[in-house]
Amino acid sequence: MSTTVPRTLIDRTFRERIVLVGVARPEEDAEELEASLDELALLVESAGADVVERVVQRRERPDPATYVGSGKAAELAQVSELVDADTVVFDEELTPAQQRNLERLLGRTAIDRTAVILDIFAQNARSPEGKAQVELALLRYRLPRLRGRGHALSQQAGGIGTRGPGETQLEVDRRRLLRRMHRLEADLREVERTREIQRRSRRRGRHRVVSLVGYTNAGKSTLLNRLTDAGVPAGNRLFSTLDPRTRQLALPGGETVLVTDTVGFVRKLPHELVEAFRSTLESVVQSDLLVHVVDGSARDPEGQIDAVRSVLAEIGADALPELVVVNKCDRSDGARKLAAGIEGAVAVSAVSGEGIDDFLRSLADRLRVSDRVVQLLIPWSRGDILAAVHREGEVVGQQHEAEAARMHVVLDDVGLARFREFVAS
Repeated sequence: MSTTVPRTLIDRTFRERIVLVGVARPEEDAEELEASLDELALLVESAGADVVERVVQRRERPDPATYVGSGKAAELAQVSELVDADTVVFDEELTPAQQRNLERLLGRTAIDRTAVILDIFAQNARSPEGKAQVELALLRYRLPRLRGRGHALSQQAGGIGTRGPGETQLEVDRRRLLRRMHRLEADLREVERTREIQRRSRRRGRHRVVSLVGYTNAGKSTLLNRLTDAGVPAGNRLFSTLDPRTRQLALPGGETVLVTDTVGFVRKLPHELVEAFRSTLESVVQSDLLVHVVDGSARDPEGQIDAVRSVLAEIGADALPELVVVNKCDRSDGARKLAAGIEGAVAVSAVSGEGIDDFLRSLADRLRVSDRVVQLLIPWSRGDILAAVHREGEVVGQQHEAEAARMHVVLDDVGLARFREFVAS
């Protein structure tokens, strides 16, 4: 697997100056557009640049040549010149032709939200697998944009949209670029085979698997640290977690589960990233329960919930049982109101620990819903089976009979199959 190290943040003595551009459709209200631009501004800041101006346009449909139309493009060029902007960032994805035309008219780099997100991922990738996934996503994004741009991109300094693994591939021909992509895909398929072996081992170990999912910066890593003393980095920065981390957690009833922290989602998450991170996201699909962490202090938490569920549907995890945890209740009264309006949701503060005990009880209860209480009749001579039942199930009652123990045990489907011969008639 590639161990190429992505070029990280640009020189701290120079921060790119960015103009944001949003286009409002007739069905989109002004507040929705502003919320999207606010998020884009946070993404730009996470990428290491400064927003110096915003431009908003309302139009029926995107212009196929320049997205905003030639007149608006000329206005953008003037605005960019006045504020001395280095780059213009569009809130929607640009086609390769639109991007080329805009850069010609603006006289500066023009990129879209997808390029900014890919740039942040390139900066934050740490593990060999994460770097390979980001490189593959970058190459998939850049491949259709190579035409007429290879020399220009090779001359750019490390600005947003130009960093990351695979940058030198822009200077070589399409065939070598495709070969690199095929190699990365093969590497990631090998990683997926290894992950599947690990998942089988965990299933044999009888541990239930819980995945923390949610919008980026909702507090998933902070919650994992609170629950398990994992000590994983948890900064107030978008997409600070790219590589999944799994830790053991003891529930109030004594059973142990595995908790996995996953990459955060976002509105308009690039399809290239979903595809490239599919092997990582497969751990979500294989979970027994999803803990959906929501930022209760966010401007539009309901919209973030919808965005997360949209990505879950894209990866085939939308049918899994879900426990909603509204985080940051210490920062917003709205967090408790939000939790009260969602069936079964729990309000917590991962920072202060408030509500964590209620969450753990809810987590244990939700996991037990899929289990069943069965009655087993086990001969006293089968001490090995008696020990295995205590080890793999939850004994909720037991009667001592002359030749056997009559036990009432909570078992899942796998446990029930293993002890089926001892089920009392």
